[in-house]
Amino acid sequence: MQSAWLVLLIVGGYIAILAAISFLAGRSSRTSGSFASGGKVFPAVLIGFLLASEFIGTTASIGTAQAAYESGISAAWNVVSLGVGFVLFSLLLARKYRDLGENTISGALARTYGQPVRIATSLVMVCALLIVAVSVYASGGAILSSLLGIDRSLAIVLVGILATAYVSVGGMRSVVYTNFLHALVKLVGIVVLAVVGVTRVGGMDQLTASLPPDMFSLDGVGVSQILAWMIAGVGATFATQYVVQAITTVGDSTKAQRAGFYSAVVLIPYGILAALVGVCAAALFPGIASIQAMPALVVELDPLLAGVVVAGLAGAMFGTIAALTIGASTLLFKDFYQPYFNKTSDERRNLVFIRVAAGVAGLLPIVLALYASDVLAVTFLAKALRATLAVLVLLMFYAPRYGTRGGALWTIVIALVATIGWFLAGSPFGVDEAYVAVAVPIVVMTLSQLFRRRGADAPAETTSTEPVAR
Repeated sequence: MQSAWLVLLIVGGYIAILAAISFLAGRSSRTSGSFASGGKVFPAVLIGFLLASEFIGTTASIGTAQAAYESGISAAWNVVSLGVGFVLFSLLLARKYRDLGENTISGALARTYGQPVRIATSLVMVCALLIVAVSVYASGGAILSSLLGIDRSLAIVLVGILATAYVSVGGMRSVVYTNFLHALVKLVGIVVLAVVGVTRVGGMDQLTASLPPDMFSLDGVGVSQILAWMIAGVGATFATQYVVQAITTVGDSTKAQRAGFYSAVVLIPYGILAALVGVCAAALFPGIASIQAMPALVVELDPLLAGVVVAGLAGAMFGTIAALTIGASTLLFKDFYQPYFNKTSDERRNLVFIRVAAGVAGLLPIVLALYASDVLAVTFLAKALRATLAVLVLLMFYAPRYGTRGGALWTIVIALVATIGWFLAGSPFGVDEAYVAVAVPIVVMTLSQLFRRRGADAPAETTSTEPVAR
């Protein structure tokens, strides 16, 4: 009982720190522009850690350990693929996004493909972000409830309300600072778990001797699965709202590029360590449910260390939810409220709406996570559709005259139908839906290029003509 109270005390102190940061950040978020962008230029290292923290949710932590418990160290590719995605993002897109002058993915694509693509992209992205939020609430709440000894529904509601509150109060600035803190705590937590796990087993030599050799194969999960993870990981980094939103808050394009590299430096070792935790759990706790791979090791820790690790897992939920909330509310604000419901640009109404939108975007998934757990079955949609948008982003920057505006719009519509249909069909021939999500834009844009009438419906050249709204 005393151990449980110590863990709760540490987690409570962590939440109190988040509240203080949010309150101080909220004093600087007095306009809709500062709420969405932070109102200042941030150092590249802060944004790099922010981006990494956004992707290290409960799936990246507990899910990677679970996969490693079943398939071995190769499960690390689940998170390492995101690190690879950020390396490619830095090399190919970071400078271009920063120079473009748009802090929404829909606004960026609209520069080349027009207003209908903006609306379609925004709707798809908002839905995708909310679906991911449902997954984070449901899976993270279940794990935290078992670790903290509280009801699952209560855990989901508490985390949802707290995360939504600090985003609604502090806006983007609070997300930057708190996610930097989340990243540090998560790194400390996963290092502690990995070290304790290897020590409990008796060292790396004993670990390798106690498990089958294929548990340490780099391609144990299968090359096809690794490639699917790579496609989804690259797609997520190339075309996700909160990545675009964060990368535009640094001082210049060079710093934007550097921020992406910092993210990779965090994500790659985190993925390896999370997989190592799962492998250690396989040696220490054979026969348990694989989802319990990480929690089983946590409950064996000293209460002080357990408190740090649980705070890190809570941070995994907070960080991801904060990013999803600020991303969805910014899209709703810029693509729907401003142009259609506040044409006079009344700043007071703007600020009220974006705060309310952040609250709704954070609270709505709580209800779905409590009563509609089957929604988790379609979390693939978020990753797959971002892979589709990633192809359009690459075409926008590197081949802006390829295809047509109508082709871009049909790409989004057909990809939505095709990826859902492929998933519901059970991934025929063992082909992951991520491959379908990438193939659709290539085929549709190529066909639109071949059948385009000369000069008709041509995409516009992508240019950087205006600064990012602050």
